[in-house]
Amino acid sequence: MAAAGPSCLLALVFLAVLLPGGAPLLQASQTWTLLKVQQLLGRPPALRHWRRTTDFCGGGGTVAPSASVVCYGDTVTQLHVAGGAQGAPPLPLNFSLGALVTTLSRLPDLKVLTLSGLGLWGPLPGKLERLAGLEIVNMSRNYLYGPIPRGLSRLQGLQTLILDDNMIGGEVPGWVGTALPALAVLSLRNNSLAGAVPESLGKAPSLRSLVLASNNLSGNLPDMRGLANLQVLDVGGNSLGPAFPRLGRKVASVVLSRNKFTGGLPAAELSSFYLLEHLDVSLNRFVGPFPPALLSLPSLQYLSIAGNRFTGALSDKVPCGDNLRLVDLSSNLLMGSVPACLRPGGKPVAVVLSSENCLDRGDGSQHPSPFCQNQALAVGIVPRHNEKKKVSRHAGFIAGIVMAVVVAVSLVGAMAFFAIKKMTMEGAKTRPAATLMEDHTSTSSAYPSKLFADARLHITDSEARSFGDPAI
Repeated sequence: MAAAGPSCLLALVFLAVLLPGGAPLLQASQTWTLLKVQQLLGRPPALRHWRRTTDFCGGGGTVAPSASVVCYGDTVTQLHVAGGAQGAPPLPLNFSLGALVTTLSRLPDLKVLTLSGLGLWGPLPGKLERLAGLEIVNMSRNYLYGPIPRGLSRLQGLQTLILDDNMIGGEVPGWVGTALPALAVLSLRNNSLAGAVPESLGKAPSLRSLVLASNNLSGNLPDMRGLANLQVLDVGGNSLGPAFPRLGRKVASVVLSRNKFTGGLPAAELSSFYLLEHLDVSLNRFVGPFPPALLSLPSLQYLSIAGNRFTGALSDKVPCGDNLRLVDLSSNLLMGSVPACLRPGGKPVAVVLSSENCLDRGDGSQHPSPFCQNQALAVGIVPRHNEKKKVSRHAGFIAGIVMAVVVAVSLVGAMAFFAIKKMTMEGAKTRPAATLMEDHTSTSSAYPSKLFADARLHITDSEARSFGDPAI
């Protein structure tokens, strides 16, 4: 019986593990790995409760939402560590991002890795390829710099890559769209990426969300009509353009604000985007007629065309979709009436902005009609009222100076003319005719420069600068 005791005990433990609600203990090597990660990160507040005795797979390593460990069986499959709104305490001076990634590679079944807002710094290491099973990587809100390493292209199962709010530089790699066939979410917001968006992104078979906002990207976007799954495109705050991007009909959110897109909106194409919920083309260089059909898109909730040069006359009878919640038409060259469906009591639209147009609102928020008519003829040249007054005052001031100078020169010239005439008449009595002619010619030709020099003595330095006089 004594010999059977330990065997019975092991059997009971084994059964407890298999019973519903029972959780297996994490492998000892992976427990050590998690504690090493805690050490390398400087024991941030979210991980201070981790101990050798912590039951990580039983939920003991989780402090939602700051830290979370998810297991499958006795191995770690997900690790989430996030700093708070104010980030995390400074990392140790000897911190090494490469050493952290090397440690994480001892979690061979890791599929989801979140290390955000922890103050991680250094180049994004290509060693991440050692975590071959990674499907989701979120290392946003850190101080990562340098280019996106080629090593990430070997993560064949990678579905989501989020590197927002870092200092990642270089270009968006051309291999992103082809080497990562499972990539569905690519978010590189607020970095230092430059150059053109690679054509390969227009061929990424699984791409659903592309966020490249707040970088230094330029040029036209690739043709994305072949991206059957693309739902979100956010490239605001770059220098992209001038052509409006070619998109598939399943897009739900398109943000192109603060770029260099020009020309008109592709009205026929946009009117077929029945799933479009959010469209922001504000603060670009769009011109031409505003397509009212946008207001009636069935799924549209948010529409902003503010800060462009859209023209045309709106009508009371323009229909609106039932889901509109915010419409911003401000700072364009629109005329006519605000559609009845955008007025209070018309439709359940929460916010409508329409100032700085030429609409007949009668509330002082609009330009007079001739303003929009004139600007429609000279798109892109929109003088502000205060600039007009300033230019007018400056022009009047200069005109006054010019008139004063002309009068002064005329008076001095007249006096000089009579003085010369008197002198020549008196000198004619004693000098030969040839000598008189030579003296008269040489003297009168020298007067203009002398007169302007004398006149300049009566003009202040600031007035002279207004004429661009190099002598001042």
